[in-house]
Amino acid sequence: MIARISPLAINTHLTTHPTMPIPNPTRLRHVAVIGAGAGGLAAARELRREGHSVVVFERETNLGGTWVYDPRTESDPLGFDPTRNTIHGSLYASLRTNLPREVMGFRDYPFVYSTRPGRDPRRYPGHREVREYLNDYASEFGLGELVRFETEVLEVGILEGGKWKVKYGNKGKVDDEVYDAVIVCNGHYTEPRIADIPGIDAWPGKQIHSHNYRVPDPYENQVVIMIGSAASAVDISRDVSRVAKEVHIASRSNKDGNSSKLPGHDNIWLHPMIESVREEGTVIFQDGSEVHANIILHCTGYKYHFPFLKINNIVTVDDNRVGPLYKHIFPPTLAPWLSFVGLPWKVVPFPLFEFQSKWIAGALSGKFTLPSPEEMMKDVENFYSSMEASGIPKRYTHNLASYQYEYNDWLAAECKAAPSEEWRKEMYVLASESKIIRPETYRDEWDDEHLIVQAHEDFQNNSKEAKHLIKG
Repeated sequence: MIARISPLAINTHLTTHPTMPIPNPTRLRHVAVIGAGAGGLAAARELRREGHSVVVFERETNLGGTWVYDPRTESDPLGFDPTRNTIHGSLYASLRTNLPREVMGFRDYPFVYSTRPGRDPRRYPGHREVREYLNDYASEFGLGELVRFETEVLEVGILEGGKWKVKYGNKGKVDDEVYDAVIVCNGHYTEPRIADIPGIDAWPGKQIHSHNYRVPDPYENQVVIMIGSAASAVDISRDVSRVAKEVHIASRSNKDGNSSKLPGHDNIWLHPMIESVREEGTVIFQDGSEVHANIILHCTGYKYHFPFLKINNIVTVDDNRVGPLYKHIFPPTLAPWLSFVGLPWKVVPFPLFEFQSKWIAGALSGKFTLPSPEEMMKDVENFYSSMEASGIPKRYTHNLASYQYEYNDWLAAECKAAPSEEWRKEMYVLASESKIIRPETYRDEWDDEHLIVQAHEDFQNNSKEAKHLIKG
C-alpha cells in the first residue's frame, strides 16, 4: 500500500495577493462556471449564496455531468482519436453507488429516500437516482436558471487588468464574454488512460476502455481480459461474467502474484498484471500463466483534460498532476480568479465540492484571505517534495484516499464552517470495510443502523433546507 502524504501540515502566513486584483468585500463578482455536474452545481450554489452573479456553461442538454447516462459510445473505443465523437459520461447501465446515500449527499441538502413514483429507494441507489437527486438540488436552489445548456466553452484566457475572456459555442454560433473569475468544474471521467502492453500493436483481439462500456451483451461467449481493480472494474467484471465465457482480471493489487479463480464465481479469474501479448491472441501474465482472449477491457482510469485553458502553461497536466495548485484548487499566481473544483479522487465527492466551493466563493468576495502567491507556491513545492521523498508517484497527487476528511475539515476551518459530521466519517469507514469483506453483497447488507439514525436526526435538526425530507 502506498503511504499517503497530506499537504495540510504546512500552515502559511495569510496575506493578500500582490499581483492579481485584490478581492474587495464590497464588490460582488461575475463568475463563469464550466460544467453543470455536481461540482458545477455546488459552485453555483455557494457563489449565489455569497452574492456573486453566476453563469454556468454546460455543453450537454441536461445537468448532472457524469451522472447522466448516455447509451451511446465513442467512435474510437480507446479514446486515442482526438476527432472522435466525444461522449462526456462513462456510466454503465447497471451502475449503483458504492457508498450509501447518507454519506454521498450534500451537507445542506441531504440525499434521502424519496416517495415520488419511479424513484429508487435503496441506500446504494442506481445512477438514475443520483441524477434525480442532483435535479432536486438544482430545483431547490434555483440553479437551473443559471445554466446555459448546449454551450461549450472553447477558450478561457486572461485579459489586461485580470479579467477573463470566455469564448463559447452554441449551436454553431461562437461568441465571447468577460468575467471576473472562472471556476473549472468539467469533471475527469472523459479522457481515458490506457495500459501500456508490450506487443499490443500486433494483438488481433478487440480493445475497449471502460469509458465505452454500457451493457454486457457484446461480450457474450467471449474470453475477456480486464485490467484494473477499482470500483468500475469490480462492477463490470461481475456484469460481463453473466454472459462471457471467461473473465480474467489483471491487477496490481494481486499481491501474491499467482493466478486463481475468484471465490464464488465459476468463470472469473484473478491474475497479476499483463506481461505481454502475442499476435496469435495469447495474453501472458506476470506469473507466467497464459490465456487466449478475444477482448481486453481497460478499466484503467482517466486523464485530467482542459483543452480550453489558454493561459501560457501557468497550469499544466503532467502524468495526471494538475499543477501547480494550492490545496488542489488555486493556481498560486492566478488565485482566486481561477480555481478548480472536483480534482481529488478516492473521495466522497459531493461534500468535498461544497467545502471547496464555499472557500472559493468567500475568497472571491474577500471574506477569506488567501496566502501570497509565493507562500502558496512554497506550500505546493513542499507537498510535491514530500510525495517524492515517500516514493509516491506523481499520478497520485490528487488521490486523497487516506486524508479526505482531514482535507475537508481544513477547508471547513478556513471557511469558519462546521467540520464533517462524525457519523459520516464512521459510515464511510464501515462502507469501505464492507466492500472488502462482502464485495458481492455490501450494497444490500449493512450493520450501521445506529449511524443511519444519527444521520437522519442530524438532517432534521441541522439542515435549514431539510423541508424536502418531509415533502418526499
